[in-house]
Amino acid sequence: IVDSIQMVFKEEINSAPGTVTQVRESSSELIFLCKSLDIPLIIIGHLTKSGEIAGPRVLEHLVDTVLYFEGERFQAFRILRAFKNRFGSTNEIAVFEMKNEGLVDISNPSQIFLSDERQSKSGAIVVPCMEGSRPILVELQALTIQATFGTPLRKASGLDANRLSVILAVLEKHLQIALRGEDIFINAVGGINIKEPAIDAGIAAAILSSFLKRDIPADTAIFGEIGLDGKIKNTVNPLNRVQEADKMGFKRIITPKLKDFDHKGKIELIQID
Repeated sequence: IVDSIQMVFKEEINSAPGTVTQVRESSSELIFLCKSLDIPLIIIGHLTKSGEIAGPRVLEHLVDTVLYFEGERFQAFRILRAFKNRFGSTNEIAVFEMKNEGLVDISNPSQIFLSDERQSKSGAIVVPCMEGSRPILVELQALTIQATFGTPLRKASGLDANRLSVILAVLEKHLQIALRGEDIFINAVGGINIKEPAIDAGIAAAILSSFLKRDIPADTAIFGEIGLDGKIKNTVNPLNRVQEADKMGFKRIITPKLKDFDHKGKIELIQID
């Protein structure tokens, strides 16, 4: 384990540690040595404040796998994510929790992204997301309140703000629900960032629930992509999502129309289009 590669240098090269030449030559020699001796090598590199590798990015091209260790400053959870993997998938993640004894592996990440005491309430619903091949249940919470002045606020935490704007436009167009005068806030519990479109239906349900002051049962989950025509579209790995919700004790799940879907669990499927 080399921590960090920016501090390693070869004396015969007339340049400072951390420069492109030093990092490339030092890394190449370490990699050649370890591959010839069949030794695993972990090279740690500094990151900039924007999250990119500091200095030369030549390091990414030399190694087999690039792993990023992510986490929010005020969250105890850390996610290990592969951005490059020459011999495997780049979609897998590992979730850890920082405790007094150090980092502890979380075998069931769904539990940390759900509220401790789930109960029926307005503006909150659970969405099964896919992180690589692993389904994770994430609770979305929305709050709508009448805007008092100026342009209404649109704030999304852990979600794509542009996607939120699209979903709000679809709700106004196809359901004739006047949201343009509302401040709208939506948040993914637990500090996780979700990029996939399968959470569209969850975003819409949470916003409608808060706006209409209608409680969503705590044992209900939902997933599905929303098109500009207002249709609910299917997403990848629907079976894994349903099985994860079933395993976590949910009684019903709202899904897109699923063809040739074979699930023998206890959970009730409500298919919508």
